[in-house]
Amino acid sequence: MPSEPGPAAPGATPDDAGPEARLHARLAEVEARIAAQRRLVDDIVGVVRDENVDDEHDPEGATLAWERQQAAALAAEAAVERDELVAALDRVAAGTYGVCAVCGRQIPTGRLEVRPAATRCVEHAG
Repeated sequence: MPSEPGPAAPGATPDDAGPEARLHARLAEVEARIAAQRRLVDDIVGVVRDENVDDEHDPEGATLAWERQQAAALAAEAAVERDELVAALDRVAAGTYGVCAVCGRQIPTGRLEVRPAATRCVEHAG
């Protein structure tokens, strides 16, 4: 398991810190997104359970079933990102973070800022 980030310098932001701190900050954002989507799913399920809702024939728009599936899909997507970030933290600990898995060259910093869990350089990304 990766180590916890050390204390940041006063006034420092995750962008000022090293890759481990940036990954931990992004991981916290993703965990919050997962929790929010799961709460939304639970709320929708609660509405359906507590009320006699005929969402299948609702003329007002999206059905509760669709909203529940949408929230569940967003939570699942965030869970995939969480797993990728955890793997990236493992690469930091192993000293292989930022190294292209195909060619072994450094992944450009700009790419890692946009895709912190990237395992391939731009040339080998597609």
